[in-house]
Amino acid sequence: MMNDDLERVAIVASAQTQLRSAWGSMQHVDLIGATVKDLLNGSGFRIEDIDVVIDCGSDVLDGRSISNCGFLGAMGAHHKEESRVEEDGIFGAIYGANKVSGGSADVALVIAYSKPSESSVAGYYSTLSEPFYQRPLGLDHISAAGLLANQYLTYSGATEEDLITIAFESWRKASHNKDVQMLAAPSRDDIARAVRVADPLTAPQISRNVDGAVAILIAKESVARKLSIKPVWITGIGSAIDSHYLTERVPGKMKAAETATKFALKSAGITDIKQFKLAEVAATSSANEAMVVEAMGFAQFGKAINCYGDNSAVSINPSGGAIPADPIMATGLVRLHEAYKQLSGGYGEVKFDKAIAHGAGGLGMQNHCVITLEA
Repeated sequence: MMNDDLERVAIVASAQTQLRSAWGSMQHVDLIGATVKDLLNGSGFRIEDIDVVIDCGSDVLDGRSISNCGFLGAMGAHHKEESRVEEDGIFGAIYGANKVSGGSADVALVIAYSKPSESSVAGYYSTLSEPFYQRPLGLDHISAAGLLANQYLTYSGATEEDLITIAFESWRKASHNKDVQMLAAPSRDDIARAVRVADPLTAPQISRNVDGAVAILIAKESVARKLSIKPVWITGIGSAIDSHYLTERVPGKMKAAETATKFALKSAGITDIKQFKLAEVAATSSANEAMVVEAMGFAQFGKAINCYGDNSAVSINPSGGAIPADPIMATGLVRLHEAYKQLSGGYGEVKFDKAIAHGAGGLGMQNHCVITLEA
């Protein structure tokens, strides 16, 4: 239930490339162009109908300053308002929803892309760390994930076996997702016996960086009802940021994810998270995913594992989530795209009428964004 003075907005189309460990045959501009073309085909919208283009990526990962300027043609952004969000694409979706809801645009195109196969991912995350005390130590996303996982296990009472199960379920589900390229999903034993890259986490428990692009189209209600077969309404949004220093955060918890969720539920007019039977959440490790699930309110502290059994009341990441496929800067928007497909019939039978999508950014998942959807 967003502000009554503002027009309702909906996601009316979405598309993504396959997520691959490396797209050797396609550059950034190719991935973006293919995604936008796929998005518009059959949507009822033309490139001329789009009022504002919002692109999300990283100059550091791209290896050039103001890299979005090289992609304007592929995005269809010539002679249009175009904005860059140097953060995960789900934050761009909030920007686009507010632009449309506030009346400064009828239709917004939000694009996120990434090619970490051509970058130093550790170097990228190092640039996000505090430069005087943390960066000289080599703190990056993997070491941060290990530190956070140790805190989670110490303070929550969860076990290493719980974290292995969460990773196993993520890979198992992703193996059925045609948009995630992989040779084979690791078994539970594979995960448990793999090299520990950040104790207590083994390599398959750390999110796998992949190349890819994703895009969504957001329209105001009057436009959405005319052109979209089945719009999916954005009912609530929320975001929050935690301390830059890992030592200043609450041990074992993602408080910013909790705050972002509360804001999203409040703006949606929902008091009980249990109304959502589908959640697409992003995380850079199995421990971080457990912390996000608990922060959102789906499980008590240390009990996220209960959301991964056959008797769980909520379906967490039927797509597989971010552990098998983490296209940095696009991961959260992929979660929103997956939730939209579930609600709009993109996977055939519609099993859910509401969904909640989560994305994060920053070192050690410092920033969080949550969007609620309803069909």
